[in-house]
Amino acid sequence: MSKSYFDTDNNTHKPFELPGARPHYNPDRPGQVEHIFLDLSLDIPKQSYQGTCSIRLLPIRNGIDRLTLDAVNLNIESVQVDEIPENFDYDGEQLSIQLSEATQIGKSLLIAIAYSVAKPQRGIYFIQPDKHYPNKPTQVWTQGEDEDSRFWFPCFDYPGQLSTSEIRVRVPNPLVAISNGELINTTEDGDYKIYHWSQQQVHPTYLMTLAVGDFAEIRDEWNGKPVTYYVEKGREEDAKRSMGKTPRMIEFLSQKYGYLYAFPKYAQVCVDDFIFGGMENTSTTLLTDRCLLDERAALDNRNTEALVVHELAHQWFGDLVVIKHWSHAWIKEGMASYSEVMWTEQEYSQEEAAYYRLLEARRYLSEDSSRYRRPMVTHVYREAIELYDRHIYEKGSCVYHMIRAQLGDELFWQAIQTFVQDNAHKTVETIDLLRAIEKATGRNLLFLFDQYVYRGGHPDFKVAYSWDGDANLAKITVTQTQAAEGKNSSKDLFDLKIPVGFGYTQQEEVKSKELEVKKNSKLITRNSQLKTFTVRVNEREQSFYFPLENKPQFISFDVGNNYLKTVALEYPIAELKAQLEFDPDPISRIYAAAALAKKGGLEATIALSTSLKNDPLWGVRVEAAKQLVQINLDQAFDGLVAGLKDKNAYVRRSVVEALAQIKTAESYKVVRGVVQKGDPSYYVEAAASRVIGAIASANLEEKPKEDKVLKQLKSVLEEKAGWNEVVRSGAVAGLAEFKTSEAALNILIEYTKLGVPQPLRLATIRALGKISVGQSPANLEQILEKLTELAKETFFLTQVAVATALGQMETPKAVGILRSLIDQTADGRVRRYAEEEISKVQNNIGSEKNLRQLREDFDQLKQQNQELRSRLENLEAKSK
Repeated sequence: MSKSYFDTDNNTHKPFELPGARPHYNPDRPGQVEHIFLDLSLDIPKQSYQGTCSIRLLPIRNGIDRLTLDAVNLNIESVQVDEIPENFDYDGEQLSIQLSEATQIGKSLLIAIAYSVAKPQRGIYFIQPDKHYPNKPTQVWTQGEDEDSRFWFPCFDYPGQLSTSEIRVRVPNPLVAISNGELINTTEDGDYKIYHWSQQQVHPTYLMTLAVGDFAEIRDEWNGKPVTYYVEKGREEDAKRSMGKTPRMIEFLSQKYGYLYAFPKYAQVCVDDFIFGGMENTSTTLLTDRCLLDERAALDNRNTEALVVHELAHQWFGDLVVIKHWSHAWIKEGMASYSEVMWTEQEYSQEEAAYYRLLEARRYLSEDSSRYRRPMVTHVYREAIELYDRHIYEKGSCVYHMIRAQLGDELFWQAIQTFVQDNAHKTVETIDLLRAIEKATGRNLLFLFDQYVYRGGHPDFKVAYSWDGDANLAKITVTQTQAAEGKNSSKDLFDLKIPVGFGYTQQEEVKSKELEVKKNSKLITRNSQLKTFTVRVNEREQSFYFPLENKPQFISFDVGNNYLKTVALEYPIAELKAQLEFDPDPISRIYAAAALAKKGGLEATIALSTSLKNDPLWGVRVEAAKQLVQINLDQAFDGLVAGLKDKNAYVRRSVVEALAQIKTAESYKVVRGVVQKGDPSYYVEAAASRVIGAIASANLEEKPKEDKVLKQLKSVLEEKAGWNEVVRSGAVAGLAEFKTSEAALNILIEYTKLGVPQPLRLATIRALGKISVGQSPANLEQILEKLTELAKETFFLTQVAVATALGQMETPKAVGILRSLIDQTADGRVRRYAEEEISKVQNNIGSEKNLRQLREDFDQLKQQNQELRSRLENLEAKSK
């Protein structure tokens, strides 16, 4: 499944287990489910359907006289076992069938349940046009992960049961129905058509799916197997642009995993109002239609490509090899996320893959520091969906990379291929991965799993360096700051073998073809040699000494940056500058950029400005912009502005976002220029609209007129419709920066109405929370009333947006609305998120008022201080 994330801020490690969490285990198995057959007839206008669910069960034990199935809010009409009617009890959650004849080993039972469903809350979703959204398509689609299949058919609903399946469904013309496996038959039935799909390979109930709509079908193929894309008619070009690499991806993963794609076809269906990014139903992935890119969006949106390869990777990790219990979900989600890294390496470069990995690590680190810390494998929770967080996706990806770094490429792929081949069409737990690694390579990696998988956390390293010129000794001191001082036996320590490299640069001058026009232009290529030693880091603080022939220009800690960690470098400025310029590893260059920004001063400013201009990897240029703005000098502004001309849209976006922190008349003018002139990238335009609000609403000496800026943002809202409402959502975020403006609030309220395109409406709902903190009491009441009304809507994404808005507020009344949202939502993710937002509001109420005044005073002082320091640096530079 693709991720959907929520973040909250607080820096202590809160517990993952909320009140009511308990251990969860798979139930005892009465037998092996061999086959599930759904025969359904849909009544789409009434959002209902009826039919039968037939389950063939092979008993494991003699003498069972009662079977219990999961079935939530279904209308159970009758139950037959081997065509004999049986008595049953149904409490709305579980269906208990009394067997008139007890089970016998080896004698299978055919359970046939006739049932109907009206207006289901979960599991199956009916999408239709209404008076607010007359252009919405008519669609029906299902979502089973984690335990939602029980909401649309009765079943033994846990991942430990694998069976074949079949779905026959009657739908009105011209709609088509897509499901798992192969289409074995279609029959006309008046104004209806019956589609009959059969999945011959075993899979769990949560991967059974149905998608119905009036789709355009785009056909591709891989090795003679159909690869199809289903999208709303009129979006065929977007479909090819967004999913066209799929056959190459199937080939790539078949080779990497050592197992040819196992299913008869691969379909991707883009559906409206989807509640995840994507879902890897066996052979039939469902994706949100918001992943379809137009030409401009494709400039700087690789999220779709990542989503497509993520869900495809699940066809092996998750669908071919199935987790036995939700607590082991990291095995599939971590590998699907790591496949995004692998594909980036394959399609772009090793450097880009390294940067992708860094971004994944950061997303996990942010959850670990601000939301909670937990072991990756735990069976203590309230609802299984709570496990689908950054610990299993991004941290899982980092763990797979650490396994690869431990084993080396050749052995890593042998281990992965052994794991897939040994467990195809079976269920697995984490221990099975360790066993496959040992079987294929002889290596026991339990030490790594004990540190990163079975417990929470990661090492936080502080690394200091000094050089003794008399003895030609380099001294490196490594501190694990996550462990308390004076505690060497601490359970928080990590024990790792880490390579440390000493870099020597050989500057080579080469004539650049592009610059040949300018006489004698020279480029310095990054050509450096590393002398590498491996040290065992296992105490809170350790010093290591390295005899070297010459003083190194730079130091590279954890060469290759393979370990999941945080690093603070405490090196002299000369070494940091050399590392930023010459270290071949982009991640090391990024760590150097962060350390230089902490040093501050003109020298660091120039080094970061040069990196922003010259680094060959766009990811490092993005990071240089972020770090440059941390140095409070006017010269940093000049370095940033140059970055607006970068040909890479990601870099331009990063520069615009950085300018939000420089609240001056000059930065306002520059960003206003971007808003007025536009940019090839939607995301750069969106950032500029948000940032112009952030700068204009600050305490500037030459303050731009508020009504002028509001007018400009309003014109963006009126004129810049476009792909997924990205740009207009930026304008909404810009308006929300005017926290004391009633005019800005009135514009926002308009855009929360039904009928506003959904992505824009959701962005506006979230913005209400931000703007609320400076509004008058009467306006605050208006916002609370609006959010109370919105909290009653049942759509998952609306509920999440309402919770996000409320979590930013500073009034006890927000807590009441969050509590009512918790009581009425059907979604476990919303429940958990709303609870986390309550604690944020309670924090906000505490001390926010005084804090805000202090922050504003501090910002003004910082601004004055910056002007003085910039003049001083200039004078010093001139006197040199």
